[in-house]
Amino acid sequence: MQISSMTGFARQSGNMERANFSLSWVWEIKSVNGKNLDLKTRLPLWLDEISLNLRNIAANCFERGSLTVSLDVMVEKNNEEVKVNRLLLEKITQSAIELHRKYPNDIQAPTVGELFALDGVLELQKGNFNDDEMADINRNLRAGFEECCIRLQADRRQEGLKIKSVLTQQVDKIEQLVLQVGRLALAQPEILKQRLYKQIKELLDNSEINEDRLAQEAVLLVNRADIKEEIDRLLAHIKTARQLLEANQTLGRRFDFLCQEFNRETNTICSKASDIRIINYGMELKAVIEQLREQVQNME
Repeated sequence: MQISSMTGFARQSGNMERANFSLSWVWEIKSVNGKNLDLKTRLPLWLDEISLNLRNIAANCFERGSLTVSLDVMVEKNNEEVKVNRLLLEKITQSAIELHRKYPNDIQAPTVGELFALDGVLELQKGNFNDDEMADINRNLRAGFEECCIRLQADRRQEGLKIKSVLTQQVDKIEQLVLQVGRLALAQPEILKQRLYKQIKELLDNSEINEDRLAQEAVLLVNRADIKEEIDRLLAHIKTARQLLEANQTLGRRFDFLCQEFNRETNTICSKASDIRIINYGMELKAVIEQLREQVQNME
């Protein structure tokens, strides 16, 4: 699979003509972020059985994302008799009349046309088609859904390329900041030694300082503040991030883990650092990493 976003939209329309009926349809799929592949469907009741195969079809195109699927179908059948769901119609009519009486100035009484237009009032049941016709209808609708998934996949990949460009820029920014921190870290041992020397001298009221003792204390202080390991790990994570981007495949889960590692190492650097400049770079790093993570949340 290619790199792609989890957000997108696709629509596919189609029709079929047979001797005794014609059928047209419109599939729509809206896709948003999701930890796994989740499918929510809204289909006409008489086509419920088609939903059994939709997840398998979607799984061939997508690994993750929350998909909302809707299907609108129009049928014209020669010599068809319209069946009215009278029980449903009576309930809706009674409710509408009661609301109109209660709020005469706010709610208008519905017309017959408006009542008949409500979903489920005029029924088209499976029994209106024989088994061969239903099999033909289901086959065509599934093919239409597959085409809609392919269109959504192309839309998500197009969006994924845009996000990839942003991710690349953010990884570059992270590398620049890490290298800046690395350069400052090289000067830290001498800075810490001089600071320690000054502090001890002030405490001893400018008396002579034992150089051996000063060296021991400086070594302990430098070891506690050493961030070379964290910088090396950050540079290794940056290399991995670039490899994932160049691989041109699904990367959401792995990149999300990398963001956690980026954040962990940066937090350690900030907690160890005694130089305000390193802390400031660390805070800027955290801001860029959070921006990176927000973008990664959209990736499949």
